[in-house]
Amino acid sequence: MTFKGRRRVLLLLSSSSYRAEDFLSAAKRLHVDVTVGSDYRNALADEVYGSTIELGFDDVEGSIDVIRRLAEDRSLSAVVAADDAGTRLAAAVSAALELPGNSLVSVETCRRKDRFRMALANSDTLSPWHRTYELETDPRLVARELDFPCVVKPVELAASRGVVRADDVRELVGAFAEARRATEESGRGGPILVEGYIPGDEVALEGILLNGELRTLAILDKPDPLVGPYFEETILVTPSRLAHDVQRDVEKVVARVAALVGLREGPIHAELRVNQRGVWPIEIAPRTIGGLCARLFRYQTGTTLEELVLLHALGRELPRQPAGPASGVMMIPIPRAGVLTSIAGVDAAERVREVQEVSITARLGQHIDPLPRGNRYLGFIFARADSPETVERALREAHSCLKIRIALGSAENGERS
Repeated sequence: MTFKGRRRVLLLLSSSSYRAEDFLSAAKRLHVDVTVGSDYRNALADEVYGSTIELGFDDVEGSIDVIRRLAEDRSLSAVVAADDAGTRLAAAVSAALELPGNSLVSVETCRRKDRFRMALANSDTLSPWHRTYELETDPRLVARELDFPCVVKPVELAASRGVVRADDVRELVGAFAEARRATEESGRGGPILVEGYIPGDEVALEGILLNGELRTLAILDKPDPLVGPYFEETILVTPSRLAHDVQRDVEKVVARVAALVGLREGPIHAELRVNQRGVWPIEIAPRTIGGLCARLFRYQTGTTLEELVLLHALGRELPRQPAGPASGVMMIPIPRAGVLTSIAGVDAAERVREVQEVSITARLGQHIDPLPRGNRYLGFIFARADSPETVERALREAHSCLKIRIALGSAENGERS
């Protein structure tokens, strides 16, 4: 398909995205023309580029028609999904307009936890046993066919929402209830996935696929134990402290899994567990790391992750990233459900020597929920130092400076996290 006019990137941003400012700032630095496709009018995009189109992310066919009309007027070079909500539409649009990208089948395999497990089932990749059940299934009736401990998950939700470990039948009943509630509140359908619990250390890999070849940007340690019953991530630190041969195994597994599910182009974020048996993939997503966590790459290398994604989307050569200082992020956890009334101590947290930034993203007066019901954090703390150990210490020290007050009850305006 041939288009007239200037080269342009369509950036898909959902109304719940943290990423608008960072992606648009990266585009401005690179002098990349951007149109934002979103389910709301993006004031920042209108101010910087004067270009936003409203799309229904779940209305793929209707959105493709809107985007096709845009492409006829302004040449589109690529479609980039800023976060998970836009990955399916990005794949569909790329296919319809014959642009580089991942296939819709591969993206849907990654978005559905049950399909992802099935894709690995007949490979030599380590993967736990798994079964799927309809939402209305009584877990007491199927408990005999399961092994404990196990993990119960909604098949389509991200950020560990509704994910609960169960060690016995009583906990299984509670885990099913949480997964069912999260699924229903999200407005999405789909069954519940139950899979074997994988012990070990958890790590993440951030990378970019170039015609099926993996370029690893970072392997990130998660120093806090994620053993359940809930799986709230807190600290991510790079470079990894895993042995070099284990890190190579992590890279090999991610590359193999990406090929198995059919991913070939663009950013990927993978979650894995490492134990004595080897490397176990938890999930892989055709997008960058979530929230504001991508900023840790800016503090490590000076180049933002968003810049790398846009450069790749336009087919430009990616700069080699020199080894920089250690960096990390803490996703500030929500200690309990209620209405956020105040957060004190931010100035003290920012005065911790290695801390680069403390960004509070939750709004005062907002009702907030911790995992497994919530899907957002209070904010993010970023640090940079000469070693991962120092970064981790700085993040914990900064977090200890924060005084968070949460009142029981619901916000008067009904806002929920």
